[in-house]
Amino acid sequence: MLAAQRQAWILQEVRQHGAVRVTELVAALNVSDMTVRRDLDSLADQGLITKVHGGATARGGGSTDEPAFSVKAARQRRAKEAIARAASELVRPGTAIGVSAGSTTYAFAQQLARVPDLTVVTNSPPVAELLHALPGPPQTVILTGGVRTISDALVGPVAIDAIRRLHLDCVFIGVHGIDAEAGFTSPNLMEAETNRMLVSTAQRLVVMADHTKWGVVGLSEIAALHEASVLVSDDGLGSGARQVLREAVGELIVVPVEGAGANEEEE
Repeated sequence: MLAAQRQAWILQEVRQHGAVRVTELVAALNVSDMTVRRDLDSLADQGLITKVHGGATARGGGSTDEPAFSVKAARQRRAKEAIARAASELVRPGTAIGVSAGSTTYAFAQQLARVPDLTVVTNSPPVAELLHALPGPPQTVILTGGVRTISDALVGPVAIDAIRRLHLDCVFIGVHGIDAEAGFTSPNLMEAETNRMLVSTAQRLVVMADHTKWGVVGLSEIAALHEASVLVSDDGLGSGARQVLREAVGELIVVPVEGAGANEEEE
């Protein structure tokens, strides 16, 4: 197979699945690791894909671009795991919390096995399934209904109606973007509306977002910066962003990411 044919096939796979891994491409194409990486470099140079550690993802768009859950999960994985561990320390036994959909909140849910007597309300089927399967103390998991989005969130009137009468101790959300003026945003109008309702039910709001979310503006606002009791991010966050956020949010927690560069995309 010629290089142009390989690259066309790889591009089709990225567009169909949202992301590809080098190891999978090596096996599928029966070529070397170096050949695959050269093909990915070529496609990235043409602006057709975004390279990440261990593979590639579909190239992002504008304020309405909404990557699939599998695509988001491949990005900044180490940072999300570090953020999730730090955020889980804020969860107290015997409380009722809300957890929004997303890859960071999924990593956060993996940390909840140690917390006893917990009630979790979520609009994320992957989070609900994970919590049901976790070992450790039993937990009550409430999954809202709703229309399922490409990012595996349940949204819309059914989800909103399930949430509106709740009174939660704390809500933990992930976001698409953070901006000094636009606040915390989402590219999906219905998901933003559902998350706004989730935020409105809680005494405290904890936002979990890695440093790549700074300066990104989605189509619809979820909450203003000052509404966040706590923002947990990683040490790739720049000094200017840290200054703005320390003045705007209740508390900024910056966690170190072991074994990853500040701007490295994670496998």
